[in-house]
Amino acid sequence: MSRRTVTVDPRLGAVLPAAAVRTVAAADQVRLHPDLPAEVAGVFARELGAVGPEVPESDGTVVELVPGEDGPPGTELLEAVRVMDRLRSPGGCPWDAAQTPASLLRYLVEETYELYDAVADDDRVAVREELGDVLLQVLFHARIAQEDAGDPFGVDEVAAELVAKLVSRHPHVFGDGETITGAAEQQVRWEELKAVEKRRDSALDGVARAQPAAALVAKYLSRSRRAGVPDDLLAAASDDPLFAAAADHADPEGDLRAAAGELARRVRGAEAAARAAGDDPTDLDDAGWRRHWRV
Repeated sequence: MSRRTVTVDPRLGAVLPAAAVRTVAAADQVRLHPDLPAEVAGVFARELGAVGPEVPESDGTVVELVPGEDGPPGTELLEAVRVMDRLRSPGGCPWDAAQTPASLLRYLVEETYELYDAVADDDRVAVREELGDVLLQVLFHARIAQEDAGDPFGVDEVAAELVAKLVSRHPHVFGDGETITGAAEQQVRWEELKAVEKRRDSALDGVARAQPAAALVAKYLSRSRRAGVPDDLLAAASDDPLFAAAADHADPEGDLRAAAGELARRVRGAEAAARAAGDDPTDLDDAGWRRHWRV
């Protein structure tokens, strides 16, 4: 008699690891570990003829299915989907149940900016947390979309559309006969494929207008230049000095944020210097600010 164990992840339901399918199929007896959840064990019993621990072991090859957490990357996403569904369903959280796509918009923006700050600060702990908060917004909106009477869709449809997009826009990876060697070339090819898919009337179609103004200007300028609009025409599109400044920077939003960060550093530095000198920062006059200001 030979005996083997196969670890199954209950978070995935009654799913065998791909590498163990042949082993289980060839076994003379498949046994269920007593710690397997009842619903998972029940499916294995029906579909595989697996038996519980009360049944004696047979002669021949015996495989025992034991619970573990050896699922593929993304397994925890399934649990996140289940938790979101529980919160939104009857008997769940009243606040979650009351939300709409419109009511969640401000949270979507806030969480995105918080993730931006965490990445900019290179704060690994914060990045992990904020990525989770952004993911929550995706799961929340997808769960609400399931309830739409006219056009329901859920997180699976969202993921399937993303997979299709990634595959179609990377023919050099998932297809045959096309080679791309550099990031710049890939960016151009991405935009070409996107234009074919979207069938847009303008080079500016699809730009998110709700983004900050500096980022919006930069995106419009980038799209326009890629479409071949001459720089002198773009520069003359507005007399506003803010527009001119944006046109001269590849990332005006990032530059402005950096400038804001430098301003904050200097103000906080002056306040700290004032306190160290025994002055109250809230009482500083022009001369006081100049005295404590550090470049």
